[in-house]
Amino acid sequence: MNGRRWVQIAAPISLIVLWQIAVSTRFLNPGLFPPPSSIAANFIAYAASGELAVNAYWTLSRLLVGLLIGGIPGTLLGLGMGMSGWVRAYFGPVIALLYPIPKIAILPLFYFIFGTGEAAKWAAVAVGVFFLMAINTEAGVRQIETIYLDVARAYRIRPASFFFRVLLPGALPNIYAGIKLSIGIAIVLAVAAEYQLTRVGLGFAIFNAQQLLDVDRLYAALVAVSLLGLALSGILDALEAFVMPWRAHRRA
Repeated sequence: MNGRRWVQIAAPISLIVLWQIAVSTRFLNPGLFPPPSSIAANFIAYAASGELAVNAYWTLSRLLVGLLIGGIPGTLLGLGMGMSGWVRAYFGPVIALLYPIPKIAILPLFYFIFGTGEAAKWAAVAVGVFFLMAINTEAGVRQIETIYLDVARAYRIRPASFFFRVLLPGALPNIYAGIKLSIGIAIVLAVAAEYQLTRVGLGFAIFNAQQLLDVDRLYAALVAVSLLGLALSGILDALEAFVMPWRAHRRA
């Protein structure tokens, strides 16, 4: 295990130890900031009850569906905007106009349009993911070195070969970065959407703990959300070696 891996392990452990000491010495109010030992005990009880698995499953399913619904069209639009000035001229101002709108603020609108079922939650996640994927993919395409495009045109390679051998590999690092950013916003939006008109999900667990003033359970649910994001990020990092082996080698 190299030195950087030890640092990655030591950093969260040191923060947890400092938190425990701060609560034990009353530097932090234990009523608002329970000690990590108490949070861990509540998290274990939460997991043992079966509630954690059920809530995590529903949150994960909602964010994954939203990622697909928003990510695929966003990536395709980004590819089109990166390659065509006409497409960029048409959609660029629209994205610039709509992207700054806080997606959480328009959650009630999704419920008005799609009702109170799963479609509203999928839509909330998809909208946030769509813009991130479109913007990152466009940037990735436009950063491809001109020499590669010139060589492809000079050899008159077929459109399919151009897409899979030049366009997609060149934009892939930015697409990959967009996916990582999208996972973060997808978790935020999925959890926020579960605050309203739902009875299952990590967002509902947080809301329910808030209503009951159960600070320990609130922190346990927040830890669950954090671990969900950490697990998804870890999966993406593991896949990077297969998707982009040259980047994984450079970071070794």
